[in-house]
Amino acid sequence: MKFSDNINEIASLKPDYLGFIFYGKSPRNIEADIPNLPQSIQKVGVFVNASLEMILEKVNAYQLDFVQLHGDESPEFCHLLQLNKFKVIKAFSIDNQFNFNALKNYNKYCNYFLFDTKGTNYGGNGITFDWSILENYTLNKPYFLSGGIGLENIEEVKSFLAKEYSKNCIAIDCNSKLEISPGLKSTEKTKQLINAFKE
Repeated sequence: MKFSDNINEIASLKPDYLGFIFYGKSPRNIEADIPNLPQSIQKVGVFVNASLEMILEKVNAYQLDFVQLHGDESPEFCHLLQLNKFKVIKAFSIDNQFNFNALKNYNKYCNYFLFDTKGTNYGGNGITFDWSILENYTLNKPYFLSGGIGLENIEEVKSFLAKEYSKNCIAIDCNSKLEISPGLKSTEKTKQLINAFKE
């Protein structure tokens, strides 16, 4: 999310989380204030290889509930954030060759994982990966599913969520497929998507 009026519009639909990107190279980088949101909505700050000082500054300025790391951050950095009392979501870019053993060192230092499609950008690529590879995920850490999710593949997502190996998927992360332009979300598309998951 990027624009105050649009943030309020989407917040009125009562999503569980709203994401705010703090990465200067992203067209979705937020520079405006975040309006007051209902307490039920968790504010997630998204960072890419940011310093601890920058993350501290943004968490305090925007009263963020979660820190989502979308770069090459180490398990030790995740641990450092937890020592500073932050709740951490660590994103991983997934392709068919992804080695899930790499997650073991992160397991105790993250609250959640996020699995996104490996692409040219740090997220927001608008393409899905082969979700069946998550059959190889054997840790019990809850995760968010991300990457190219929108109205056109709702049934595929529901089919995935019905499988035993998706039991640790606790949230669906939607971004580019709901956009009018970078950071500007379609209220109607978002409403349709949230309602589709309630059916």
